[in-house]
Amino acid sequence: MAQSSFKKESLGNRLFTIVNTTLLSLISLICLLPFINVFASSFASTQEVVEKRFILFPTTFSLDAYRYILSTSTIFKGLSVSIGVTLVGTVVSMVLTALMAYGLSRRYLYGRNLINFVVVFSMLFSGGMIPTFLVVKYFGLIDSYWSLIFPVAINAFNLIIMRNFFQALPDSLEESAKIDGSNDFGVFLKIMLPLALPSIATLSLFYGVAYWNTYTTALLYITDSVKWPIQVLLRQIVIVSSGMQGENTSVDVIPPPQTIKMAVIVVATVPMLIAYPFVQKHFTKGALLGAVKG
Repeated sequence: MAQSSFKKESLGNRLFTIVNTTLLSLISLICLLPFINVFASSFASTQEVVEKRFILFPTTFSLDAYRYILSTSTIFKGLSVSIGVTLVGTVVSMVLTALMAYGLSRRYLYGRNLINFVVVFSMLFSGGMIPTFLVVKYFGLIDSYWSLIFPVAINAFNLIIMRNFFQALPDSLEESAKIDGSNDFGVFLKIMLPLALPSIATLSLFYGVAYWNTYTTALLYITDSVKWPIQVLLRQIVIVSSGMQGENTSVDVIPPPQTIKMAVIVVATVPMLIAYPFVQKHFTKGALLGAVKG
């Protein structure tokens, strides 16, 4: 009887695995279809884009949309600005987030509960666009790359995740290090940070995506078009292709606006898709470690 029950259970598990895999594969395919359509449409010819409303595989490949985008003289400047802001901003954000999260995770920190309350409060309420703009202007950051970094240097949600991760670590690690003569900064640098690498990798991806997608803050704080990041610059390219004359391009025939929009989405998305596999193995572990304990 036990053997028969075991076989029935094994069969049920196999059926569940098959059904679950099939459903998840279908859902994944449905989620991927819009991305495939965007990617395929960016390489489709003008005639195919006009005739078809949904493209999964272009019959005639065309690079006109990418030639038009890359023909602008400032596109590579915009890419360099976005890459620089993303790299520097991610480093600054992770340093500040890790230092503050570790401090708030220590139960002996004076005023810890009040500071934690302020952090949570900032997740629910903010000063708004105008007060933030006045603060940025007061510190002389208008038309500076730092205006894209300092106002959003610490994300409250990411801070809480890392704080919870540090809180979940046993206190004996800190006590043992201090017995060996290490100070608080030494404990943080030599013990806590190496253990927090999965969480750091995950939050770095969050910060990196946020900085790469910088758009609204750039419109508010950057007045010099030469300093525009790639997202703002691509928006201008779409506007030009939708009716304005692209005087700064070397392309004789302007592709349809729909094709250019698709190519713009690809250009703005591919860098993050390339970076994701490098932190994928840490992603789930890092996100869950900081969410176990409140």
